[in-house]
Amino acid sequence: MHIILNNTSLIPIYEQLVDQIKNLIVSGELAENTILPSVRAMASELKISALTVKKAYDKLEEDGFVVTVHGKGTYVAETDGSKAQEARCKAIEDELIQLVAKAHGVGMSSDDIRVMLDIILEE
Repeated sequence: MHIILNNTSLIPIYEQLVDQIKNLIVSGELAENTILPSVRAMASELKISALTVKKAYDKLEEDGFVVTVHGKGTYVAETDGSKAQEARCKAIEDELIQLVAKAHGVGMSSDDIRVMLDIILEE
């Protein structure tokens, strides 16, 4: 599993970890029932606190992406296709929101953005 954390980012480390693991699950790089590294192993590999990894794993479990079996480990949860599709759509929506904000930031109007999107969709 390839995780890159940015210590200078304003996004907390545990959120970066959650987002990257979610992306790996949604993209299919981490298949259902795949065991994740232990909290200690992940903390050691990333050189971060075990509490940070535990917080990330807890958030992933709360969101339904992983299941923790005490004494055995944390596994990628079995999902139905609709949940995975919903997560993919949410990721695209988040990116679009950022792009629209960026476009507005450089002075583009909403109409300009729609025209550009229409041109892209026609290609």
